[in-house]
Amino acid sequence: MKLIVGLGNPGSEYSGTRHNIGFEVVDEVARRWGVTFQSAPTDGVLARSHGLPGGAPAAILLKPLTFMNRSGQAVGGTQRYYRVELSDLLVVTEDVNLPLGRLRARRQGSAGGHNGLRSVIECLGTHTFSRLRIGVGRGDPRRGLAGRVLSRFDAEERPAMNEAVGRAADAVEVFTELGVEPVMNRFNRTETDATEVDQGDA
Repeated sequence: MKLIVGLGNPGSEYSGTRHNIGFEVVDEVARRWGVTFQSAPTDGVLARSHGLPGGAPAAILLKPLTFMNRSGQAVGGTQRYYRVELSDLLVVTEDVNLPLGRLRARRQGSAGGHNGLRSVIECLGTHTFSRLRIGVGRGDPRRGLAGRVLSRFDAEERPAMNEAVGRAADAVEVFTELGVEPVMNRFNRTETDATEVDQGDA
């Protein structure tokens, strides 16, 4: 069974913010699969598919309701409750250090300054789980990061982000069926950065 986690903050005041792009992705996947979110065994809501087209394994979509900095509590509790292997876990979140709309999948890695990922790593006791980051743009470097991630997208940014959410949902479906390697091969590279090499994440 696969566990797909979208990180974000609960509450209407955070809807549509850069911090909540993970929620948007799992919402789109749930829409595609025709499943609805219900209460989870831990502090979150989940939608469960008992079998997907093409013979893909069953999957759980999770939105933690613990707020970003304590996301790991819901992720770890759900992972243990359903006995999901860490290799079958994918965490979807925003990244201010990636260009707007850019996707970056990794099989493991550090938190990279992201408080939600840091909480997940702490609660799982390992950094060896897959993650899919979605670029939301750094914006004005003179502004604090907290204000940036809690801001909403400008009108001219929204079409690119809608497209990115769709591609990220595609990536989730590939992960569910085939694992992280095909996701990395298909979604990480662009025509302009085929030779780019990341530092720090494997």
